[in-house]
Amino acid sequence: MYALSDFDFELPSDLVAQAPLPQRGASRLLEVASDGLHDRVFTDILELLKPGDVMVFNDTRVLNARFFGVKDTGGRVEVLVERILDISTVLAQVRASKSPPPGTLIRLADAFEVIVGEREGEFFRLHFPGEAITLIEAYGRLPLPPYIVHEASDQDERRYQTVFARSPGAVAAPTAGLHFDQPLLDKLQIKGVRLAWLTLHVGAGTFQPVRTENITEHKMHSEWFHLPVETAALVREAQQGGHEVIAVGTTSMRALESASQTGALQAGSGDTQIFITPGYQFKTVTRLVTNFHLPKSTLMMLVSAFAGYERIRTAYAHAIRQRYRFFSYGDAMLLNLDPVWAERR
Repeated sequence: MYALSDFDFELPSDLVAQAPLPQRGASRLLEVASDGLHDRVFTDILELLKPGDVMVFNDTRVLNARFFGVKDTGGRVEVLVERILDISTVLAQVRASKSPPPGTLIRLADAFEVIVGEREGEFFRLHFPGEAITLIEAYGRLPLPPYIVHEASDQDERRYQTVFARSPGAVAAPTAGLHFDQPLLDKLQIKGVRLAWLTLHVGAGTFQPVRTENITEHKMHSEWFHLPVETAALVREAQQGGHEVIAVGTTSMRALESASQTGALQAGSGDTQIFITPGYQFKTVTRLVTNFHLPKSTLMMLVSAFAGYERIRTAYAHAIRQRYRFFSYGDAMLLNLDPVWAERR
């Protein structure tokens, strides 16, 4: 049984990427293969895939979900929208000196007022005076992750979105997808790699720390996903043909595995709280493109479950020695499913 401390590691602060590289495909790629570790550039992924393989991307689009505002009492607040619940209601984190009771008015971005509703765990329902998504996109700010220390710039507005983002609803980018530009996507298709799409709206809970040493006590955050019929059909076709199913990012991984809990991949929509830790038996995904993750995070647990704990420890130690760039704007890995699970499929 693994504990939280098993997923810790020392990371020099200067390896936390604070800005994207000038070109999306210029990032590095650490291939974690059965015969060892291979240092590559990201565009090498083209030669590592075969015709008939299916790559599954998350097409979610990051909302301008961060607001600064003032309560009707004069106190300052910061609001981070977690999820749009209906046309005029959202679930949000509200940071203030005192927790706002229901009925509190908050003026956001000096543009409009919301009414605080019921509290739901660490979140609050906020009632907007009109269509929430329109007001969010018009007046909100791009919510960069907490480890990126500068305010969002024009460059961030362009580069903290994937080139295929089209379904607004996330508060964090599916960052493995940030490495792909349209020319690379075109080359993959020309080679015969099938591209497929799903939507998982990444929530602020993706940055929620695990606070218990016993990781089984951690309560996973909930995220909404949609797996189209067309994507499920492409994945099943690849599986029947003996081809790879490559999840681009842990969000695509979580959606695919959530939709496979009956044993076979099922199209549809719903919420997922899937918590993938070592010992989980993967049902659909055979390869994973992912960035480097935070110490002691649920995503470190996921990649350790997928590729093997010792293999991930070795890969991260190598990446630190070779000065790979970490986290959202950092470099990437290509992981293969741990042979222990691959043999059981």
